[in-house]
Amino acid sequence: MSTDPYGPSAQNEPEPYGPPNPGPPVPPTDGEIADRTAPSVKKVHFTRAAALWSAVIAGFLILILLLIFIAQNTESTEFAFLGWNWFMPRGVAILFAAVCGGLITALAGAARMVQLRRAAKKNYKAALR
Repeated sequence: MSTDPYGPSAQNEPEPYGPPNPGPPVPPTDGEIADRTAPSVKKVHFTRAAALWSAVIAGFLILILLLIFIAQNTESTEFAFLGWNWFMPRGVAILFAAVCGGLITALAGAARMVQLRRAAKKNYKAALR
């Protein structure tokens, strides 16, 4: 006699085909009836304004962290670039480098947007002909 739960039963009865009989229907409860008859409530969707506020909050948190970083790195350090030498606090120098990197990225993105708009306008005019 086999005790394998996945194999045929001990009496070698064939496996039934299809889903098992669920039994008699169960009447719905009062809560289920109320759920069916209640008007549907629309979900609040994530909007652009909500995204803007999320970005503003994230920006302020990053700004606070940057201010703490600058306040803790006030030791003046010498910097040299193309023959120029100057002194400035380390935190300010790193913040300045990050701002310059962001501006370069924004300029590259703006140039790409202008390029794509020109191409789209050219294709649109060609399609109208």
